[in-house]
Amino acid sequence: MNRCSIALAILSAVIAGTTAAQERPDAFPTRAIKIVVPFPAGGPSDVLARMIGQKMNEDWGQPVLVENHPGANTVLAAQQVAKAAPDGYTLLMAIDSTLAMNQYLYRTPPYDPFNDFAPITLTAKTMQLLIVNAASDVKTVKDLIAHAKQRPGKLNYGAGTITTKLTGHLFNKAAGVETVLVPYNGSAEVAQAVLTKSVDFSFDGPSASLSLIQSGAFRVLAKFDPRPFPPVPDLPIITAELPNMDEITVWLGLVAPKTTPAAIVDKLQAEVAKILAEPAIKAKADASGLFPATSTPAEFSAFIRKEAQRWSTVVKETGMKYD
Repeated sequence: MNRCSIALAILSAVIAGTTAAQERPDAFPTRAIKIVVPFPAGGPSDVLARMIGQKMNEDWGQPVLVENHPGANTVLAAQQVAKAAPDGYTLLMAIDSTLAMNQYLYRTPPYDPFNDFAPITLTAKTMQLLIVNAASDVKTVKDLIAHAKQRPGKLNYGAGTITTKLTGHLFNKAAGVETVLVPYNGSAEVAQAVLTKSVDFSFDGPSASLSLIQSGAFRVLAKFDPRPFPPVPDLPIITAELPNMDEITVWLGLVAPKTTPAAIVDKLQAEVAKILAEPAIKAKADASGLFPATSTPAEFSAFIRKEAQRWSTVVKETGMKYD
């Protein structure tokens, strides 16, 4: 590249940065917004991002594109958004592992969850379920524990997020059993593994499995918090079956690159809160086990730090590392 080309490239970058910085927050958005999802299509974060994106497009008259960028325990998507222009046009539908756990899983964390992002809002606390194929002879949590004790190290479970993987560790510890993790890249893959009997059971949210639960292909043994799950009204909570087990939810939230103007962050937060409070959208999300939940940017920031502290001990117990 000659000097003239280099100079033009630098000038273009400066102009682009200046234009982004000078855009009036009250005029935002004036072009397409991109929501990066760190999982394949079909999982909870993808489903919720598309619900939000469709309504945001209707309200603001600008396209909202959902880009699936799975891999490396959400690290690839997080790095992409952390490096994006801080103008509100590139957002990340993060999950708990992105912002609370990955920092403990890497000896040299590839990004700083506290300082590389501007928290916008919590978006959902999904319901975690313990699922088996309906053809399994396991009918209850007690059946599963009994089978695991009879065949130590032989039963395996599928999980697609750090939270569900760590749930397996906590389940083994609480039940006094030894079952083996089979990791996947998201809920769609986990559901397929249960369907094909590639795993004996799974810990996962219901979004990718809902139709299979409703059709009778999957049997749900327990839920991990006390909220109602309409597709299985009499579903027991895990603590009733296994008192030493903690209640667990997998949460999602939107973040932007750090230094995104506060006025734009606030505008995004207000829009998402309005969308998720709409009765039709909330009902649709609840039916999928997504359970919308929103917060202010300050509340979300504090929540992230509290969750990070909570899970640091569990990650240390497992010795789980990814580098």
